[in-house]
Amino acid sequence: MAKARAVFVCQQCGAQQAKWLGRCPDCGEWDSLVEETWQPARKPGAALAAAGGEPQVLAHVKPPEQPRLQTGIGELDRVLGGGIVAGSAVLFGGDPGIGKSTLLLQACHGLSLQGLKTLYVTGEESLTQLRLRAERLGIQTSALLALAETDAEAVAARIAGTKPDFAVVDSVQMVYKPEIAAAPGSVSQVRECAALLVRLAKAAEIPIALIGHVTKQGAIAGPRVLEHVVDTVLYFEGDRYHSYRLLRAVKNRFGPTDEIGVFEMRSTGLAEVGDLADAFVSRQRRATPGSVVVPCIEGSRALLVEVQALVSRANFGTPERKVSGLDRNRVAMLLAVLEKRAELVLGDHDVFVNAVGGVRVMEPAADLAAAIAVASSFTDRPVRPDLAALGEVGLAGEVRGVSQADARLREAARLGWKLAIAPRDSARSLHGRHPGLEVRLVSTLAEALEAAAP
Repeated sequence: MAKARAVFVCQQCGAQQAKWLGRCPDCGEWDSLVEETWQPARKPGAALAAAGGEPQVLAHVKPPEQPRLQTGIGELDRVLGGGIVAGSAVLFGGDPGIGKSTLLLQACHGLSLQGLKTLYVTGEESLTQLRLRAERLGIQTSALLALAETDAEAVAARIAGTKPDFAVVDSVQMVYKPEIAAAPGSVSQVRECAALLVRLAKAAEIPIALIGHVTKQGAIAGPRVLEHVVDTVLYFEGDRYHSYRLLRAVKNRFGPTDEIGVFEMRSTGLAEVGDLADAFVSRQRRATPGSVVVPCIEGSRALLVEVQALVSRANFGTPERKVSGLDRNRVAMLLAVLEKRAELVLGDHDVFVNAVGGVRVMEPAADLAAAIAVASSFTDRPVRPDLAALGEVGLAGEVRGVSQADARLREAARLGWKLAIAPRDSARSLHGRHPGLEVRLVSTLAEALEAAAP
């Protein structure tokens, strides 16, 4: 019989090494190997061998009586694809204090109001603390079951015995299995505990939501397999110092992965933001150098985001390049294109580019708005406050078409913008005129800069 032995496990990728190394050879992360005790795998018994049952014809499998549970939070239900699927495992990730626990506590409250049984398992708070937080959010605690437990086997037994319609485990990094000689939150503990809870969700047809912490790089802490074993992975994004939060699906077996939900953090909890008209841009704008609005597409929704740029002469050494909310690599490319194609000498200037409101805009459609904002700040010439710009900028200085250009321009016209600069390549996708909005089609970056001049 194989004996237990010590191994060194990478806390980033889960790779195992026979001895300690300063750098993981699999993922390249430094100082990530931690010593753990490896237990030999037990042979599967008869019960495990028969757990799967006999093969069935897929068409004869009985569908669930209630395929999806509506939480009563429209933004959350839309991101999930219409609600919580029976027997699914959903992983919620996000920065500390972003609102993960608050959102799921409000979801439990919404389901409780429909007469459904919900169970909230907390490993980070006592039940007294949980009640105080629930009362601050205005949640009726009389219809909500709560459990303070960190033993994974005990948590699974309580969920199986209670048979709730929806269960939450807060958080997956806090629960542990005593037989694994590793600290809670380690790769081995997170992997085994998550696998146990996912198996329970499938076997008992109980949807379970797992809350996960994130690393400094923004990824969910623990092995990458954690995101593979669950059905849905949702990330809660946003600056904790701003009020708006974005809920984004990066994996969803039962719905789209390009939808977002927008929430506003208030003293009474998270409130849905149905109309994004004033979420990330102010309608009372004035002509200011370095400020341009871009119509973005997030899922099936169009929203306007203000992109700001500040260009100033560098006083010391190498000029700085600071980017917040946009792709840093694309901004670096835009600066090179502006210097080469628009003859703007930016090599001895500090450049700061920011997407207002803490939102992250990673699509190439924001290239043109960022380029115009940088050029406007460099020349200290303001652009029109009612200008919106969209388009992808190529290395040759050409402005390429973007997807759903008509929906973007329609949203800009609805919110009162008067002028839009759009790629000529997108002219075929425009369906008629947009009342009150003048659309100027451009083919090059030089044409766009000229069209943006007041």
